[in-house]
Amino acid sequence: MVNFTPEQMRSIMDQPHNIRNMSVIAHVDHGKSTLTDSLVAAAGIIAKEDAGNVRMTDTRQDEKDRGITIKSTGISLYFNMPEDYNIPKDSTGREFLINLIDSPGHVDFSSEVTAALRVTDGGLVVVDVVEGVCVQTETVLRQALAERIIPVLTINKLDRGFLELKLEPEEMYQNFVRVIENANVTISTYKDELLGDTCVYPEKGTVAFSAGLQGWAFTLNKFARIYAKKFGVDREKMAQRLWGDSFFDAESKKWTNNNTSSSGKPLSRAFCKFILEPISAIFKACMEDKMDIVDKYLKVIECSLTNEERQTLQQKKLIKCIMQKWLPADEALLEMMVLNLPSPAKAQRYRVENLYTGPQDDVTAKAIRECDPNGPLVMYVSKMVPTSDKGRFYAFGRVFAGTIHSGSKVRILGTNYEPGKKEDLSIKNIQRTVIMMGRRTEPVDSVPCGNTCALVGVDQFILKSATITSDETSFPIITMKFSVSPVVRVAVEPKNPADLPKLIEGLKRLSKSDPVVQITVEESGEHIVAGAGELHLEICINDLRDEFMGGAELKVSEPVVSYRETVTAESSEVCLSKSPNKHNRLFAVAVPFTEGLAEAIDNGKVTAKEDSKIRGRKLADDFGWDVTEARKIWAFGPNTDGPNCCVDVTKGVQYLNEIKDSVVAALQWVTKEGVLTGENMRGIRFNIMDVTLHADAIHRGGGQVIPTARRVFYAAQLTAKPRLMEPIFLVEITCPQTVIGGIYSVMNRRRGQIIEEVQRIGTPLTNIKCYLPVGESFGFTADLRSNTGGQAFPQCVFDHWKTLTDDPLAKGTKAEEIVLATRRRKGMKDEVPPLDGFLDKM
Repeated sequence: MVNFTPEQMRSIMDQPHNIRNMSVIAHVDHGKSTLTDSLVAAAGIIAKEDAGNVRMTDTRQDEKDRGITIKSTGISLYFNMPEDYNIPKDSTGREFLINLIDSPGHVDFSSEVTAALRVTDGGLVVVDVVEGVCVQTETVLRQALAERIIPVLTINKLDRGFLELKLEPEEMYQNFVRVIENANVTISTYKDELLGDTCVYPEKGTVAFSAGLQGWAFTLNKFARIYAKKFGVDREKMAQRLWGDSFFDAESKKWTNNNTSSSGKPLSRAFCKFILEPISAIFKACMEDKMDIVDKYLKVIECSLTNEERQTLQQKKLIKCIMQKWLPADEALLEMMVLNLPSPAKAQRYRVENLYTGPQDDVTAKAIRECDPNGPLVMYVSKMVPTSDKGRFYAFGRVFAGTIHSGSKVRILGTNYEPGKKEDLSIKNIQRTVIMMGRRTEPVDSVPCGNTCALVGVDQFILKSATITSDETSFPIITMKFSVSPVVRVAVEPKNPADLPKLIEGLKRLSKSDPVVQITVEESGEHIVAGAGELHLEICINDLRDEFMGGAELKVSEPVVSYRETVTAESSEVCLSKSPNKHNRLFAVAVPFTEGLAEAIDNGKVTAKEDSKIRGRKLADDFGWDVTEARKIWAFGPNTDGPNCCVDVTKGVQYLNEIKDSVVAALQWVTKEGVLTGENMRGIRFNIMDVTLHADAIHRGGGQVIPTARRVFYAAQLTAKPRLMEPIFLVEITCPQTVIGGIYSVMNRRRGQIIEEVQRIGTPLTNIKCYLPVGESFGFTADLRSNTGGQAFPQCVFDHWKTLTDDPLAKGTKAEEIVLATRRRKGMKDEVPPLDGFLDKM
């Protein structure tokens, strides 16, 4: 029975101090959806017995079949805090509204995590006690801290520690300490001064211990409350004592910091003695079916079993039933979230400067900072959720300021909108606003700031994300940056040519439904779908076929990888090209970037929009450029912000500024389609050495200069030892020590390179990190599993670009094969155009 009504929820929405927006984030298979179930059950949406098995937030059929979360799902829950729990000072009453988003853990879907983090203020980080902090745990923590999200930690799967590993209490304690330390190392690495210390500590209540499948969890506060009542001591003092090196000496009835008693007997630490030992005892008694001992414990913990439960439940089911009554997971997690995660009213004060692109003192920024429901409307739509009505979407997001009403007229600002211009702006009416409840939605009239909600009827005007405002002076909210990039591509075509219109419509919808997928049409007319990895592409193609095209048959090509083109030396000569009318001459050379500059441009540390003096200083100090040259960068490319640039190093040339626009246009064209394979260039700096122009303006227009600049850039690339760059995955593999040989043999076959191998203390597992070229990663997971008897679990995430050493212009090399294959696929001529096609004689 659902124990709240939409009306109750709507009334709490107006109290920003009583709202918590949080996402559940973790490595794949660490138990996020299972743990979320306990919270959903506590709100009465599913039965307590089923919590952990239903996985309410896995709404799609393929999520249930594969047993992984693919899309992040929002659900709003209403809770009443019990009387004996502390509540934060600024909250009004004991009713709280928790907008929870369950996110996927698989690295291919980390774009979904980014979208979830943008609309929430706190993150519940789940870590498996057996596996510890994994690669994806670190990635999501890094993403969360970049968005200024406060983390709290729960160590999950404690039942495995008691039942599978049968660890001693002291060993379990040491495992917990290790997990917490590893998490804190990651947190303190990405520290934000404004947030202060965001590390997690059990004694401060920011770490919980849970078993999601059995639906129980505790924090130190829970036990401190039990023992404070029993011993009649102060609760907060007790909580401090329950962690770290504190021991209770029963003989002298005193607390000590030594692990031996006054008479020299060994003592067990308070955490083990008062918490782990009682739990362990209950587990043992239940597993051995000793009901008389169980009854004794039930009296102590003040719980009772019904007759039906006594007769029907045994072993694990009995443990689940008892533990859920004694230490319900929802209470522990709820208390931790309400006390330690910020409310929107608090969080938006420090998040506004990371979110809002306009000036920090205008009306809109003030409304966001103060979380003002009466200010101008600002809502950020972070993702599009497909509805049951085929082909239509809910726009899901969060209201940062103002109140959004059904039927109101709003401005929809797309990702390319610039204030004061008309492009990428639509002015439309919202049909209705709804609250997301996992599989269902609840309609509401209006949603005030600080809440998440979904809109109906604006999906045609939003591609992947957008800002919705009411005030004409409002700037958009900053676009999300994803940690994965789409490097694996397939070409799709319908089996039956009559389905082509269906395919084009389907691709449009697919592009909406996934934050990171890219859809392009090649010159040869192929439709290309690019995704973050093999699994991601497979899910996208399945969605396209079944959801968006009504099951029409598709032909999907083998996956191909996008390469980049680069140079490895300075051009061997200064290249010259003459314009078609022979009156203008351009001289240029190509030079490779210094180490690390291309990555700095990718990460936005060096941007096209910066002041040229500040940028020049950075380039001179960090990358060894000449200061005067560094100030004369004309443009970056491709797309005006890519990792290539054009620098003017000429001295005293007349009319130079008139051709600047034409040369920049040529640079954008050239860097998008390099001379070798027509792929993007990366890490090339073109220096314009000298220019001779006709005195008459009519003879040096764009039609004369653009083709000339393009030819001279290509000539410069060909004379500077051109090379291809291939994308490299960082693969993290978790496996038992015994199967490492199989991993090495798979890696050697696929040009992989193993960079580290770490034994996990306290477990038979080993962590292996290696670099694997993306081109070799197809079928890698299946190959690895078959060579290790299914015991190795790989996680691949795009890491960097690596230059191929072979010369693509020499016959019989690996690079030449790639060039040929790519050119054929794109329908270009087989051989790379010769240099004399671009280079002119004096």
